[in-house]
Amino acid sequence: MRRIRPCYFNTWAGGLEAAADYVARIGSLDLRPLVANPQDGELLRKARLDCDWYAANARCFATMSHPQMEFLPAWVVGKPGVLDLAKVPREPGEERWLITMAHQPQALGDIAGRVFGLLAKMGVRHCFYAFDEASRFMSCFKDIAPHLDVLIHDESPLAETGRALLKPGCVASHRSWVANFAPGEAVFNEAPEEKIYFLGSQMGLTPHRQRQLEFLRRKFKDRLVASHDHSTPVDARRELNRYKVGLCPEGRKFTTPAMRASHTDRPFWSGCLGMVPVSENSKPGGRLEELHAAGLIVRYEHGDLESLAAACERGLALGNVERRKIYDHFNAHETVGAVVAEALAAA
Repeated sequence: MRRIRPCYFNTWAGGLEAAADYVARIGSLDLRPLVANPQDGELLRKARLDCDWYAANARCFATMSHPQMEFLPAWVVGKPGVLDLAKVPREPGEERWLITMAHQPQALGDIAGRVFGLLAKMGVRHCFYAFDEASRFMSCFKDIAPHLDVLIHDESPLAETGRALLKPGCVASHRSWVANFAPGEAVFNEAPEEKIYFLGSQMGLTPHRQRQLEFLRRKFKDRLVASHDHSTPVDARRELNRYKVGLCPEGRKFTTPAMRASHTDRPFWSGCLGMVPVSENSKPGGRLEELHAAGLIVRYEHGDLESLAAACERGLALGNVERRKIYDHFNAHETVGAVVAEALAAA
């Protein structure tokens, strides 16, 4: 059996340390030295949201499991300690993996390619969980692509210039960001409120979205609960299972052909919480097609208010058997840890 040592690259971290220790101390971490203006209260609030969100990823990677692999205790490392990953002695049979995500490799600037190339030469394998069209818009993608062993990405297709740089053995898969929930983190609520929770963002409150909200308020009145926080605090997410339906809008970026099947992580939060995910299809069509076909989300057509209302009604009508099926599936297969574990097993 393969013995896997995952190490998560997190720009909020510093030197190499055990993921369990990092997660345990993150709530008390003083972020003031880490932001541009420590006197800016709003900046510190956003920094805390971001730091805690990335720490939730670390928790996911520290609890990965797979029948074909043994996972050794996970590590976390930031920019200052990334090269130490190759220096620490290995256990017998240990396969060491660096996991990066989003556009965080850019924190290494112009040396990103050289750093990841050196780690590769020293036997550290690299899994990059990319989103927001990294092959098109992340400046260092061309430098790090030749050193990747696994690439999980949200583009369909990848930019051809980026795909050509991947080495022949790289395992590349099209998969958007999912839920950064650890196993058992969310509890199934047998008796949720018969309400629709709109999990949106003030940033995405376009005329299209405003029209939907006004329609839903007229239609469902106090059965609609709307949130416009760009990021729900990590510790507050579990409380959302009080609601039966999670309405997850399309997202501003997901209107181009390359992103037609992509999505935000919000439908996946909803599923992991035992809510019924109601998700908008994209303009080009085909968003979350497999989950839609399997009856694991309720989907409505882009811009169609009657379709939206009908989808919300279907979600509210589902019973606990159907909701439990959604909850079990999302927690088993649609979390960051599950997706990465499967990718590592294939590499």
